[in-house]
Amino acid sequence: MSDEPAVSEFPPGPTGLPVVGAMPQSILGGLEFRERVAEEYGDIVHWQTHRGHTYQLNDPEYIGQVLVHNNTNYVKGEQFQRLLGPLLGNGILNSEGEAWRRNRHLVQPAFHPDRIEVYAEMMTELTEEMLEGWSDGETRRVHEDMMELTLRIVSKALFGVDIDEHVEEIENAVNDFLPATTSLPNYLLPEGVPLPSRRRMKAARETLDDVVDDIIQRKRADPGEHDVVSMLLAARDEGGSSLSDEQIRDEAITLLTAGHETTAVSLTYTIHLLAQHPEIEAKLVAELDSELGDERPTMGDLSDLEYTEQVVEESMRLFPPVPGIVREAEAPDEIGGYTIPAGAKVFMDQWVVHRDARWYDDPLAFEPGRWTKEFKQSLPPLAYFPFGSGPRRCIGDRFAMLEARLILATLYQDHHLELVSDRNLEVVPTITSRPKEDVRARVHERSADEASNGSR
Repeated sequence: MSDEPAVSEFPPGPTGLPVVGAMPQSILGGLEFRERVAEEYGDIVHWQTHRGHTYQLNDPEYIGQVLVHNNTNYVKGEQFQRLLGPLLGNGILNSEGEAWRRNRHLVQPAFHPDRIEVYAEMMTELTEEMLEGWSDGETRRVHEDMMELTLRIVSKALFGVDIDEHVEEIENAVNDFLPATTSLPNYLLPEGVPLPSRRRMKAARETLDDVVDDIIQRKRADPGEHDVVSMLLAARDEGGSSLSDEQIRDEAITLLTAGHETTAVSLTYTIHLLAQHPEIEAKLVAELDSELGDERPTMGDLSDLEYTEQVVEESMRLFPPVPGIVREAEAPDEIGGYTIPAGAKVFMDQWVVHRDARWYDDPLAFEPGRWTKEFKQSLPPLAYFPFGSGPRRCIGDRFAMLEARLILATLYQDHHLELVSDRNLEVVPTITSRPKEDVRARVHERSADEASNGSR
């Protein structure tokens, strides 16, 4: 007897076209498609594609079943591997089962709380270096600046090297790869078809291979005590064998790309939001002046920077750096009264859930003050999940939150950024939620008098 549910047992959803189903709608429609089907069809939505059944879950309870309570039944799956495999290989983000557990175990020490504390000073210093290159009155491309800064931080913190000579190569590779993942032909056509998007993805991986090979060779010659590459080079499996160069490259490329891209886009959106809400920026600056004075922020200060943390949390609610998560069911499961067949793809969108009026009053408003302890306790589990949840929760979540708060505090202590680009920001959902157009801002340095009273 087949495990396939009868047609009448499928949840409601868009019908789409012959053969390809709703695949074109879901890819070309982007975030608007996900929002629309959630509003029109409810908490569990179904559509068919030429690759099988797809479900979108919009209720935190249903999402918790996939990511937490029955997580062993859900893997990253074919679509995730097809899109990210060309860049990340079999690194910690893509690997499954024993390979993933081994990779996680090897990388975990780099994110131990004791190591995170060491990274804090490094984050502040590199932010100050960036700001020294800014001039009062000039216009900056915010996303580009944040990409370069977070890339320098992750390479210095996790790899123990400066990669200034490679920054442009890495940024160009990531900028080529991520948009290619949204190419509709890439979803519709067999893998062997030499599409332009696939050629760009291959070239991006080759560029990153060259960069990481250079880092590996430098660490072979001069290994460190705590950096990830040195730990991977020294690692041995149960049989005493070392990791292959390919395995080490996959892990290093995963941490290098994922470790800077998400924080960069999050900071870009935060700056964009603050520039449009002067009253919120003023409250942020007042907290920085009150708690820090003329001193640069440290990890020890963060517990006192409550509003700074709320600003970051609210920005990641409205503009989650990863807009959605996909899993594939290995065996049939039941969610919301419907059978999820084996092989079905399951989408869970932070973008949709984080903007749901059931959980958030005035959900499209930028209101950092909502993030009180009482409010957090009132939220259903998985109504807010910018870093995912369950065993596959982002390994670098503490690193990213530390980085975002320290960069934001260091930047706004002495600077105001005036938005000069479009206030209406269009978001492109690649693997991350990238701004379609440049976010450009004019730099204004705060005077000593302004710093003393928190005004501008």
